[in-house]
Amino acid sequence: MSEAKFDLGMVVMTAAVRDTVDGTFVVACLERHAQGDWGEGAYDDTKASNDAGLDPEQPERLHSVYNRPEGGELWVITEWDRSVTTALLPEDY
Repeated sequence: MSEAKFDLGMVVMTAAVRDTVDGTFVVACLERHAQGDWGEGAYDDTKASNDAGLDPEQPERLHSVYNRPEGGELWVITEWDRSVTTALLPEDY
């Protein structure tokens, strides 16, 4: 496993993720997110914004999009101050 590029802070998930997404998949996505792997569903401009947002002098909110094996997406969002990371479904946003 690669080293994390930033701190996830407190990790939370929505009720929909808790009730419908395999926990092992969620953990794997959180690890990928922390390593700077923004997922298969993230657009190039989102990836570029995330990469720039890793700068500790000008941190930005980080948003990853992972394709779920059963279909649909799992989003992972870390706030700009790295205080909280949330795993959510797009419809939770």
